[in-house]
Amino acid sequence: MFELIDSKLIKLLETLGLAEAYQFLVLAGIKVFASILISYIAFIVSRKYIVSILSKLAKKTKSNWDDVLIERKVFNRLAYLVPSYILYWMIPLALEQYPEISTLIVLGIRVYSIVIVMLVGTAFLDSIMHIYHHYDISKAKPIKGYIQVGKILIYILSSLTLISILIGQSPMLLIGGLGAFSAVLLLVFKDSILGLVAGVQLTANDMLRPGDWISMPKYDADGTVTDITLTTIKIQNWDKTISTIPAYSLFTDSFKNWRGMEESGGRRIKRSVNIDMTSIRFCTEPMLEKYKQFQYIVDYVENKEVEIQQYNSENKINTKVLVNGRRQTNIGVFRAYLNAYLQNHPDIRSDMTFLIRQLQSGEHGLPVEIYVFSKVQAWAQYESIQADIFDHILAVIPEFDLRVFQNPSGSDFRSLTETSLPPSKN
Repeated sequence: MFELIDSKLIKLLETLGLAEAYQFLVLAGIKVFASILISYIAFIVSRKYIVSILSKLAKKTKSNWDDVLIERKVFNRLAYLVPSYILYWMIPLALEQYPEISTLIVLGIRVYSIVIVMLVGTAFLDSIMHIYHHYDISKAKPIKGYIQVGKILIYILSSLTLISILIGQSPMLLIGGLGAFSAVLLLVFKDSILGLVAGVQLTANDMLRPGDWISMPKYDADGTVTDITLTTIKIQNWDKTISTIPAYSLFTDSFKNWRGMEESGGRRIKRSVNIDMTSIRFCTEPMLEKYKQFQYIVDYVENKEVEIQQYNSENKINTKVLVNGRRQTNIGVFRAYLNAYLQNHPDIRSDMTFLIRQLQSGEHGLPVEIYVFSKVQAWAQYESIQADIFDHILAVIPEFDLRVFQNPSGSDFRSLTETSLPPSKN
């Protein structure tokens, strides 16, 4: 068929008076032009019509997979392979009289095809990641690092294939020769390899997820994980700055993940108030009568007093001496008040760890520590709740005949000096 077309074209050129030396050149040019025209028409058909039809069909399906493939232009990029395939088949026929030129053009077509396949592969991997993000598991098991590894492999394989095409050698021969450059490759891709290993470990052990609040003082990072890549972890700190940390550092160094707190439904309040130990004493009758007026502990004071009197009576203890037997203290009643106050607080969880305890006393007095959990985890509201609680505690301490310990300040020394000076004669 092609020979018949060639003979007719040659006769046409002879009738036009074209010299025989140029007939085959013009014939080759006509066939090349026809090949390019056919490939261009095929590209237009595949790009505008076939891809358009696929897009319409994708919108009618219930699955979103095909929609993502359309959105990521996977089929659009595939359309660029159509003209290369047609030219790869037609150019050798069009230039059979000029094999050197045909070989050079076919080589360019093969290089072009490899580049298009590489772009299609990367677009397909992007589509997989986009689809994966629609599932809840993506929040716990990010795959961005693996997608990046896949892209690196595509780039490496494409580069090896391109080099093998250009030098006319088998790709396997190049792959075998890479062994001699393994040390160089390990040095070049050190961060990527360490990041891949760290990413696998972090994901497999569920140590890190996007959206986790982590703190890593070594890198001055304290905030929310926004992105997990093959080599780096991005953290948006609470001051809105961005910290970028090597992925392998989170595996080799220690960091704190606050996810457990967020999943527990509570946020810890751990703060202490130092009580001046010189203000701690046994409760007198007037003191107990006053404490009975406090709503939260009226039952506690009464029941405790009955329990103590019964104990002292049964053991025939001489209560005229303060050190004998059992007695209530103002610090003990104060701790009972804190317990009752926080148990009745609407923003404190009583079903989680709940402690009102004394710590080791020292030169700064007796620390009374509050160790409870707030129902609210949001930072601003949590701080407000914590501040309200300790505002109340600091204000109520004098009602129990206690004093907060505080180092003397300049005003204390000044008032002491003024009281010790003799009155002025004037």
